[in-house]
Amino acid sequence: MPAASGEIAHYTCAMHPSVKQATPGACPICGMDLVPVTRDEVASGTLFVDSIRRQQIGVKTAPVERRRLVRSVRAAGTVTWDETQLHDVNLRMTGWVQGLRVDETGQQVRRGQTLFGLYSPELYAAQGEHLSALARKGGVPSLIRASHRRLGLLGLDDKQIATLEKQDAPQEVLAIRSPASGYIVEKNVVEGAQVTAGTRVYRIGALDTVWVDASVYESDLPHIRVGQTATVALPNVPRSARTGRVDFIHPQLDRETRTGRVRVALSNPDLAMKPGMFADVTIAVDLGERVVIPDSAVVYTGPRRLVFVDIGEGRLRPKIIEVGAHIDGWYEVLEGLEVGDVVVSSGNFLIAAESRIRSATQYWEATDEAE
Repeated sequence: MPAASGEIAHYTCAMHPSVKQATPGACPICGMDLVPVTRDEVASGTLFVDSIRRQQIGVKTAPVERRRLVRSVRAAGTVTWDETQLHDVNLRMTGWVQGLRVDETGQQVRRGQTLFGLYSPELYAAQGEHLSALARKGGVPSLIRASHRRLGLLGLDDKQIATLEKQDAPQEVLAIRSPASGYIVEKNVVEGAQVTAGTRVYRIGALDTVWVDASVYESDLPHIRVGQTATVALPNVPRSARTGRVDFIHPQLDRETRTGRVRVALSNPDLAMKPGMFADVTIAVDLGERVVIPDSAVVYTGPRRLVFVDIGEGRLRPKIIEVGAHIDGWYEVLEGLEVGDVVVSSGNFLIAAESRIRSATQYWEATDEAE
């Protein structure tokens, strides 16, 4: 007939757990009164550790609590141009470059600044046609509108057309102006070169804002969301850290590195961040409130995670738990504990050794099961 769970299995000493006697009495080593150990306590590995011995072996406890967890995802990044601030200078007619003024890649330009002059027979003829339509006696509105529109399609703006009408003479060389302020990213023209319609002669980029493309590991990507706070620092520039937000997550993964690109947009008023620079990116992932315990409370027993729960009256009981995120010295508890439970947070390896001696085999035996 199986023994009742409260049946005494033996008596032991809180200071010397190796002492086991069938009857109550005094410890033969230190003289302390022996305490009873029930059969269910033996089966569960429960230990009796009084306050004196806890102090001697450095046992401390901590409550299971709810705490907000913020996970820091770190990634290597590269500074790139803000693609929304890139502008191309394309020509809509064939011509020849005369008077090249912006002749270096990286040169700074202002919006409206003359880049070069262009001689184009096609444009010259279109100017003459417009002036002829204006000079025609009585004027033909449809012809004037058509010639005006043709000049616009060739790239002249209203101000340039007004200047042409005021001068009443076609210009042989048209000034090609910068459509935006920024820096020359690409230059595909030299003095005297022939350029054809559709040629991209310049690409201009602004640096008042930049993008940082961070390579985030596949395992971290599920935690990344648009709008999360990101800190970006240049490893080779002291005090360069600045804060931005994740504004885009690329939908494709790099097959070789198993990383995904996450974009952070940053203001760059001092121009300290230059395209091509390496950057250290830290993204703050707010996991919200979770049930947690100190990581020092967790004992690893092969595939299992074990804690010792203080159940009162000096007794400590081992319990298998399931853990989740590990952040800043805390383990998230997914299963096995509730808020308000008290666990051993220091000295638990000595407690674990003693529990093993007391034959709590279900916690310590090897298993073939993988978590």
